[in-house]
Amino acid sequence: MLKVYNTLTKQKETFEPLEPPFVGMYVCGPTVYDDPHLGHAKSYVSFDVIVRFLRKEGYVVRYVQNITDVGHLLGDDEHGEDRVQKRARLEKLEPVEIAQKYENHFFRDMDRLNCIRPDISCRATGHIPEMIELVDRLLDGGFAYEVEGDVYFDVSKFEDYGKLSGRRIDELMEGARVGVAEGKRNSIDFALWKKADSAHLMQWPSPWGRGYPGWHLECSVMSMKYLGDSIDIHGGGLDNQFPHHECEIAQSEAATGKPFVKYWLHNNMVTVDDQKMSKSLGNFVTLEDLFDKYDPMTVRFFILQGHYRSPQDFSDQALEAANKGLNRMVDTVAAVREAAGKVRISPDDVKGEWRELRDRFWAFMEDDFKTSGAITVLYDAVKRANAILAEDGPVEEFGMADTVFSLLGEEVLGLDFRPAMAEEAGRETEVSLVDFLVELRNRFRKQKAWDLADEIRTRLSELRIILEDDEKGTHWKKKK
Repeated sequence: MLKVYNTLTKQKETFEPLEPPFVGMYVCGPTVYDDPHLGHAKSYVSFDVIVRFLRKEGYVVRYVQNITDVGHLLGDDEHGEDRVQKRARLEKLEPVEIAQKYENHFFRDMDRLNCIRPDISCRATGHIPEMIELVDRLLDGGFAYEVEGDVYFDVSKFEDYGKLSGRRIDELMEGARVGVAEGKRNSIDFALWKKADSAHLMQWPSPWGRGYPGWHLECSVMSMKYLGDSIDIHGGGLDNQFPHHECEIAQSEAATGKPFVKYWLHNNMVTVDDQKMSKSLGNFVTLEDLFDKYDPMTVRFFILQGHYRSPQDFSDQALEAANKGLNRMVDTVAAVREAAGKVRISPDDVKGEWRELRDRFWAFMEDDFKTSGAITVLYDAVKRANAILAEDGPVEEFGMADTVFSLLGEEVLGLDFRPAMAEEAGRETEVSLVDFLVELRNRFRKQKAWDLADEIRTRLSELRIILEDDEKGTHWKKKK
């Protein structure tokens, strides 16, 4: 029986979807203005495993994830600059180019981490009419008000504001900055629609003048459009619990009169020296840079060694340890599959110690997706597999071991052992080929065949391989 920790009720609850076997799941996606970092990896690997496990449990999951390409302000206050627009100005590109560029980078890195793509990936800019419609409903219902082109949600009109984060309206108002925006009735009222000045590149016509949507509005609109007024699971980072998710609840339930989300799941953050990893603090490492040092499966394995609701401290030592552990597992799986040959065993036909391992793994996952415990079961499976390899056990047992590693490690945890091995072999091949071409170029230079030497340098440069000549010889590196 699956139990999940519901941030709304602050306790573990038996998972019972609204309309079984269907599960509607919405996870806040990236704001596409920069390269994804390890903090993003923790979030989306965590929810990827949740989707995988729910499907293995027999649920029909519709997984929706948004792309925020407008409306997310720097500092998340009413006077910040749009993150996408600021990046467009710095790179001298159009905002739509920035959004497309970094959306591509996001999915490229998620693919390398073996994250299943959402069933629906929806951009905020593609849902402006629906956002305007929701703002109209809130105005008609008396939950919002307009001030010279800006539209705000009146928090005092929604009695349950704070029920997710545990914050009280009076305490929030006492601690808030007074006069955040002229014309606001309450200092903690949040923007549904913002008036755009002539310098703002992203703006749309509306009943209140040209403007753009508030960040919180986007997720309410897109989740309800594709999953209905009430949804089973809403996921996101713990840092989005307030104000983002709190505001989502207020505007959604005010508009529909129905409970917005049954189960709120929040993943915790990656830390560096006990500080949150974030772009604003400048202590983040991009996934592209991380993948230059570690296989993406190592990064995924590192993340799964922690629990999604617990903070996880990043260090090279932790990644190195994860890399060693994964490599041992990969070697064992390769040996098991070679010994099993063409023998295939159904998961239902797994017996004995292998069945016990499978059941222990399932018990950890049914306890709020405890991947850290599930990984310990995989280590036990490696020990068992190595023992029967040493004994040259029966082929049927190797077949059961193969099934267990496939089901638990690859299908549920998404570790994808075989591509990890193939990618490492590919890297070794690449290094060997480049070394050979550098050696060949040096031969041409000694023979004064400058045209051929220059052609090798040019072709390698096109492949992002940079050559550097000095008194010690020729060195090469891969351009980022």
